[in-house]
Amino acid sequence: MQNTSEEWTAERLIAENTLRNNRLCHAYDPIAGIGCYGKRVECTVQGRGTMLVPVSMVTDNEFQNAMDWTSHVQCRIKHDFEFWCAMCVSIKDKVTARMVPFVLNAPQRRVAAILESMRLAGQPIRLIMLKARQWGGSTLVQIYMAWIQIVLRRNWNSLICGHFKDTAAAIKGMYSRLLDCYPAALWNEDCKPRFAPYEKSRNVNIINGRGCLVAIGSAESQEAIRGFDIAMAHLTEVAFWRTSAQHSPDNLVRSVCGSVALAPYTVIVMESTANGTGNYFHGEWLRAKAGNSDKVPVFVPWHEIEIYRYPVGDAWALWQSLDDYERRLWTDEGLTLEMINWYHRKRKEYSSHALMKAEYPSNDIEAFATTSCSIFDPSHLDSLRLGCRPPLWRGEISGDAVSGQLSLHNLHPVVMPGGQLEVWNVPDMAAAQALKHYVAVVDIGGLSDKADFSVITVIDACNFDGLPEVVAQWRGHTYHDLLAWKAAQIALWYRHALLVVESNTLETEYTDDGGTYILNILSHCYPNLYRRPGGRIGFHTNVSTKSSVINELMRQVRDGLYVERSIEAVNEMSWFERKPQGGYGAMAGRHDDILMTRAIGLYIITNEVVGAALRSRSTAGALKIR
Repeated sequence: MQNTSEEWTAERLIAENTLRNNRLCHAYDPIAGIGCYGKRVECTVQGRGTMLVPVSMVTDNEFQNAMDWTSHVQCRIKHDFEFWCAMCVSIKDKVTARMVPFVLNAPQRRVAAILESMRLAGQPIRLIMLKARQWGGSTLVQIYMAWIQIVLRRNWNSLICGHFKDTAAAIKGMYSRLLDCYPAALWNEDCKPRFAPYEKSRNVNIINGRGCLVAIGSAESQEAIRGFDIAMAHLTEVAFWRTSAQHSPDNLVRSVCGSVALAPYTVIVMESTANGTGNYFHGEWLRAKAGNSDKVPVFVPWHEIEIYRYPVGDAWALWQSLDDYERRLWTDEGLTLEMINWYHRKRKEYSSHALMKAEYPSNDIEAFATTSCSIFDPSHLDSLRLGCRPPLWRGEISGDAVSGQLSLHNLHPVVMPGGQLEVWNVPDMAAAQALKHYVAVVDIGGLSDKADFSVITVIDACNFDGLPEVVAQWRGHTYHDLLAWKAAQIALWYRHALLVVESNTLETEYTDDGGTYILNILSHCYPNLYRRPGGRIGFHTNVSTKSSVINELMRQVRDGLYVERSIEAVNEMSWFERKPQGGYGAMAGRHDDILMTRAIGLYIITNEVVGAALRSRSTAGALKIR
């Protein structure tokens, strides 16, 4: 909707609201097949009339038109998940505490449709789900996996893994009730539908007659579930899995899911409510949202959940009581007045709007933002992420040698898939760009794979839109002296870029003055090195300067003042936080080396380089302006 709040009248509000409510009125009857997923055809059932059934059922050898009801049900439950749920599954009603048929609500139907689209396409079923409250996402996932084990596949093992074992046990308890209430007439095995112990294990049970194992585990006791042979994995509340020196969610997921084959009917579902940014689940969500994951991302906002509605008596009085955010729910999100009235009333229970959004997010950005300790607003990071794209090429810059003066002779790019240099824009050699210049920033890391990375970032201080733009990035592990020469090669290739070396590591780790030696060598062969006040080479990060560069980066991100190309840089910002003891840093187990090159580079460009360049109006001088 494009209308502003001033254009709405009481009559137009009521008319538009009626249209919106009418669009939401979809008849749903899983027994008759009305409103169910997929292409359907009519068939006749003796004594029941016409029903809509999945196309796949018609091709089943057991299918006949005008079958009796029992035969129809036996055939149809193999093809129609929603029908099977209503006929065979009983769940505990939250209001009455009675066991009732499992009829899917609107969000459950949407998620089930996604799962079924992958199954019917013969694809491995892979999903990551960011949950809101109280719509039964975990229930839907587990019952879908139960359908595969009970009806479609034998000897098809599954795992339920939560952040605590009790979480997984609760989900399994629902599965136990499903088996206890399963219709005897539709159970075709010689034994009753029950869980039975499997080889005296407390964590693994077998479904009688099906040969399917169901195991439970937790992220707290990872060793108990490693190596288990599974075809399906339900990983729940992953955002709350803790990272420690011994365990990490990343390692556990690789270990558990590595044994799940890339085959039809295999399932991996990762789901959670939000728990801030920067954790493993948030990273996986971002990967899936960017299309770089095997999993389909699914978010269910509060307003899709049918119980979150409240009748409206006076539409105009409600409209006048809404603030700008609530009016945007009407104009931008297209919600009904009944949805907004529920939100408006529910919001009064919370001392701040942020707390309301944490419990009832309207989108995934709100979900992560309102539970995050990051200093960067996720909505600003989402805007920054829009500029990210794959590099033009990946490779290295090579010269006549790896180190020393010869390494700076005959520089040329070498394109190779495994290269550690990503290039988004090559150096601009046009004389017309003389007032522009590049800045190359080096953050020095360690040698081992577990250490911080070394990063070299090249920033065009003023692109054609007048903004600083990241144009290249090298990231890897190497010896510090070789890193210095690599940085000089890249800086020289980018038209004698101002080379800024974050010198803390060189000044503190080299007690024999080796760090100063490396910088001195560079100063003799590459004169365009950044010098801090006092003339010393390198940018020194301390309590004062780190606060300055981080605050500058926050301003640049907030106001959209620079162009980012690397998605990894944005991800690092999502887990960069203010520490309880003061200062800034990445969350435990995360890196901030890419982020720091942006912070230092943009600070120098904004506060030192650009101003001096524009004042001088010269292509000569200490800055080596292009």
